[in-house]
Amino acid sequence: MGDEVKIDSQTFHHRLSNLTSAWKTDKRSNNDALFGGVGSFIILMGKTEETTNYQKTNSMHYWLLGYEFPATLMVFTPDALWIVTTAKKAKHLEGLKGGKIPIEILSRTKDAEQNAKHFEACLDLVKKSGKKLGVLAKEAPSGPFVEEWKKAFGDAAKDIEEVDITPALSIAALAVKDEAELRNVRDSARASAGIMTEFFVEEMSEVLDEEKKVTHKQLSDKIDRKLDEPKFFQNLKSKLSADFDTQQLDFIYGPVVQSGGTYDLKITAQPDENNLHAGIIIAGLGLRYKSYSSMVARTYLVDPNDAIESNYKLLLSIHEAIIKEAREGIALKDLYNKAISLIRSSKRPELEKHFVKSTGAGIGLETKDTVLAINAKNNRVLKDGMTLYISTGFADVENPKPQDKKSKTYSLAITDTIRIRRDDSVVFTNGAAADTGSVCFFFKDEEEEPQPKKQTKKDPKVGAVAASNITKTKLRAERTTQVDEGAEARRREHQKELAQKKQQEGLSTYSEAVGDENGVTQKKFKKFESYKRDNQFPSKVKELAIVVDEKASTIVLPIYGRPVPFHIQTVKNASKTDEGEWAFLRINLLSPGQGVGRKDDQPFEDPTAQFVRSFTFRSRDSDRFEAIADQITNLRKAAVRREQEKKELEDVVEQDKLVEVRNRKPNRLDAVYPRPALDGKRVSGEVEIHQNGLRYMDHRGSKIDILFSNVKHLFFQPCTHELIVIIHVHLKNPIMIGKKKAKDVQFYREATDMQFDETGNRKRKHRYGDEEEFEQEQQERRQRAQLDKHFKRFAEDIQVAARDEGWGVDIPFRELGFNGVPNRSNVFMQPTADCLVQLTEPPFTVLTLEEIEIAHLERVQFGLKNFDMVFVFKDFQRPPCHINTIPVESLEPVKEWLDSINIAYCEGPLNLNWSTIMKTITSDPHQFFVDGGWSFLAAETDDEDNADEEDEESAFEMSDEELAAAGDESSEDDSDFDDDASADEGSEVSDEESGGEDWDELERKAKKKDREGGLEDEDKDKGRKKKR
Repeated sequence: MGDEVKIDSQTFHHRLSNLTSAWKTDKRSNNDALFGGVGSFIILMGKTEETTNYQKTNSMHYWLLGYEFPATLMVFTPDALWIVTTAKKAKHLEGLKGGKIPIEILSRTKDAEQNAKHFEACLDLVKKSGKKLGVLAKEAPSGPFVEEWKKAFGDAAKDIEEVDITPALSIAALAVKDEAELRNVRDSARASAGIMTEFFVEEMSEVLDEEKKVTHKQLSDKIDRKLDEPKFFQNLKSKLSADFDTQQLDFIYGPVVQSGGTYDLKITAQPDENNLHAGIIIAGLGLRYKSYSSMVARTYLVDPNDAIESNYKLLLSIHEAIIKEAREGIALKDLYNKAISLIRSSKRPELEKHFVKSTGAGIGLETKDTVLAINAKNNRVLKDGMTLYISTGFADVENPKPQDKKSKTYSLAITDTIRIRRDDSVVFTNGAAADTGSVCFFFKDEEEEPQPKKQTKKDPKVGAVAASNITKTKLRAERTTQVDEGAEARRREHQKELAQKKQQEGLSTYSEAVGDENGVTQKKFKKFESYKRDNQFPSKVKELAIVVDEKASTIVLPIYGRPVPFHIQTVKNASKTDEGEWAFLRINLLSPGQGVGRKDDQPFEDPTAQFVRSFTFRSRDSDRFEAIADQITNLRKAAVRREQEKKELEDVVEQDKLVEVRNRKPNRLDAVYPRPALDGKRVSGEVEIHQNGLRYMDHRGSKIDILFSNVKHLFFQPCTHELIVIIHVHLKNPIMIGKKKAKDVQFYREATDMQFDETGNRKRKHRYGDEEEFEQEQQERRQRAQLDKHFKRFAEDIQVAARDEGWGVDIPFRELGFNGVPNRSNVFMQPTADCLVQLTEPPFTVLTLEEIEIAHLERVQFGLKNFDMVFVFKDFQRPPCHINTIPVESLEPVKEWLDSINIAYCEGPLNLNWSTIMKTITSDPHQFFVDGGWSFLAAETDDEDNADEEDEESAFEMSDEELAAAGDESSEDDSDFDDDASADEGSEVSDEESGGEDWDELERKAKKKDREGGLEDEDKDKGRKKKR
């Protein structure tokens, strides 16, 4: 045991105190029901043995010390702890002294007599504590140290009664876990589920799809080797802790893959040498992380018949019922009896004899804590903080329709790791889905597809108008927005499932009340240092005048005859005013509780502290005060600017050095332009692929280095319907390009760089019409296709060079694109396999689909031509992304796309205040999901739908008889005024069609009126003048 051993003294004393408190409580209130009346108990460890399963001895060492201490004896009493161990180990334990419970450490040496005295002292302590001694009866440690203890204990064993305290240590020490232990179990479970879902399922599918012959042992070994790939765990969809260390991962169960009719549902099962069989495949594995274990197992059904699928659904319902029932205060036997009652009340009660005898046990430091076994006889009660593995299954069930000899019998199993809470339980392995849609695989659909039934011909006389000719809208522009009712119903069902899944994920992810107060990260009290020593003050301070020290960003003020420095970050502002012959300089300082605004609000470090808010100085030298105020203002502006630049560059990382290719010429792509441009100038250069990254360089020597390890996504966008062809790199962390940071780097070439001769040439003399233009168009198409091919090949070469990074080339699907405004301008957004992107016009937009929590469609209401879309990210601290002004014609395609990639979405008629909503969520995410999570968005959509239905129901309706009667009445009423009515209609139509009388008609009418008034002569004179 090396010098790197560091025992957490605080954790040791906290857990030892909890153990002794539970022991004393059992003595007082439970009449020693748990500890059996022991006055002391021992933990004896001999030599270490290589085993994946911890016993109680190992678990107690890890629980208290964090390490195993071989050849060590621990003697526990309610008031003390004695430890006998070697001198080297004793050095590590010396730091534990001085706690609430006294600790005595006895160091062993090569002196046999001295060692014997240590054991005698321990036996005397045992005898003083009582006649009953607690031991771990089922464990048999070995080694010379153990033999010495047995020899010493044998002489005194006559007066001592041994009592098994295995159940007591489980309940009082190991079962209920603290926050650090729960975090380790959760990380272990998420890593287990990640291997199952993101690696094994892919490998299994590939083997079955390509009909490879791979044995269970080979497949299990392949899973086992996955622990040697840290990057795999860094990229898991289920988030692990930020400080997750893959070096502390190890398998404790399996991995085990079983198929072909031979199944063993025990955790001791081992994979055999038989080939993987396309039928019922059971895969199980368990991981230990920082000594804490988890397990997960799934059954995958390949082309199952109805009976197998029905039995699996029954097993899944039983499994979910047990997990739902598991909570604080429930007896373990009640969980098992719940499962049995569900089987007996089902359509297949005969499956009870195939059901497992135990549906799980406690898990943590021990892989299987049998004290918490879930069976029909265990009366122990669950408590908040316990962790269990729930394992349900049917063993050796007869298959009524076997497809081959290996399918005559089959087994089904599901295993999950859960945490018990007061009102419910949390599934730590929910990352591995167990529903039928996730575990059923069908490879024979195309071969065995049933023939469609013949449809009877309908009588053409029944319908006078073909159904295809009937449209719901009169305008052609509106027909693209018609809703496919069948697709809409299917999407709604799928969205309900996604919403439920999001709610469960939210409750499990935020299982405890964590968050920021008032939805904002709490500010910390900042301290600034102007000078470390007195001799660093400017020399002018001796004059006791106000000095602005720009070098130290400090203002030195004379206060009571002493120079007092104030850092510029503590100054709010400075102002100068004149009153008569005096000039006044007022300096306001930043202090808590001003209530001026959010930016000026400062946190309290000490609530009892007092703060100075302002100083006022008086002088007759007005010009000097004016200069000082200007200096302070400029110094303040410079400090704020530096802070802003520092904050802006916080996430910029300094990349490792690029390892250049030396033994050959690097693969190059020339004549490309970068975006953002270097030094703001548009200069072409070339991109090179090196060992660990890309390098762009132009003729001036300016370069951009991008390491593969910092690349998050790589895109290739062809020049189809575009003016440029693009290779786009989206980075994990921004880098500096020139003086600006950039998270997106793009290399492009213009596709329309062809020159056209518009003046005519020799060929044009012999060609007529559009022949030359047609040839030029053909030439441009060929050049575009060649350019796309060239850039795509280079992007694929980048993928090959970075094959260890786990990302590939992503190409936008233009047919799924839609117009929208993510920033300032209206651009064309295009989905890819992993992202939603806009790469043509800066600023670029790259949204990773896996990071999206939910999408909300705003301003979706009748009569509006556009709607907005808001993406909320799984990282609630990240502001939502808005894509505005999307044409309503794209509404249905957008919904279909979101539904196809399993993103939950809602829609509403109004724009929401997302800043307020996100503050509410981040203040307490746990309470947000307890209150229903994102269901408030769905409720808004439901209210809108209900309002539409009410409007439809309230529409005026008339029967055929009423309509006919109304027609008769109206015809009678209209007959009296038929002529007038038709005249009115005719005049209205003529007015509308003619648009008014012409000038000649108006002039004739005017002359007529003039003659009647005696003004004809004047008109004639005026007419003659007009004619002239």
